[in-house]
Amino acid sequence: MKLYRFLSADDTSEFCHKVTEALNAGWDLHGDPTYAFDAANGVMRCGQAVIKEVEGTYSPDLKLGAQ
Repeated sequence: MKLYRFLSADDTSEFCHKVTEALNAGWDLHGDPTYAFDAANGVMRCGQAVIKEVEGTYSPDLKLGAQ
């Protein structure tokens, strides 16, 4: 089955570490990263989609981050 996650965080090293952790857990980048200004909080936000092929059958109860 193919899994999809969208990672997001403020534009800090925390976001880079989140994506790096996913890559090292076997996830692959999917598409380009996104950036947007969060006017309510006055910060830039980053996002990156990642995908991964795993064995099994999809269920909405699946914890994607644990895969």
